[in-house]
Amino acid sequence: MFDLIAFDADDTLWENEAYYQEGRKTFHTILKPYGIPTDLDARLDGIETRNIPHFGYGVNGFVFSLIETAIQVTDEKINAADIQQIINIAHQMLEQKVDLFDHVEPMLSALSRSYPLMLITKGDLLHQQKKLERSGLSQYFSYVEVVADKTREIYAAILAKHKVDPSRFLMIGNSMRSDILPVLEMNAHAVYIPSRLMWMHEHCDLPKELAAKFVELEHLGQVVDWIKSSNM
Repeated sequence: MFDLIAFDADDTLWENEAYYQEGRKTFHTILKPYGIPTDLDARLDGIETRNIPHFGYGVNGFVFSLIETAIQVTDEKINAADIQQIINIAHQMLEQKVDLFDHVEPMLSALSRSYPLMLITKGDLLHQQKKLERSGLSQYFSYVEVVADKTREIYAAILAKHKVDPSRFLMIGNSMRSDILPVLEMNAHAVYIPSRLMWMHEHCDLPKELAAKFVELEHLGQVVDWIKSSNM
């Protein structure tokens, strides 16, 4: 049934959003002496979303947005030492260990014996490559695509490059916006694995005509059996 199975990385195979939330907590602590506005997180969300087309996804865009938010909410009073502390948030995030979710390695090991596997992830190329290397999972993937965004057009280009028909493609991920919706729009297959934490930007509602066309599983340990049943 499937000629290619692809996985999202962040918050599908390993922890990611928790480190961004921890970075936000540190950001609050740094700004506390200046007086934190009650809408600090909402203002940061707005700035971060606006900056995506300029800085892309990942830690670099996040820290640029933290700095811009800090300058705005402190009326440009934030000092250089505190800006350095904000930059240090990025340094810490970039060096975080990779915490795999349950079932990841045995699931990938089993699937890689029968299917070519691909990793499709958004973010900074160098950081994503380092995370994959530190994860110990690179041996299971035949292909790795680090993309600026996940849209129908980008998925279509990836499949065209690898000569895979959308009807024979399966995407597995935790984001309705990035991993499920654009894949269903091109008549491919999708498995949704809800994550414990989700970045606000990744939420979206599916159109009614697509809402019944994906499979939701509780965890990655169920993926192999579902794929086997799909191929019967």
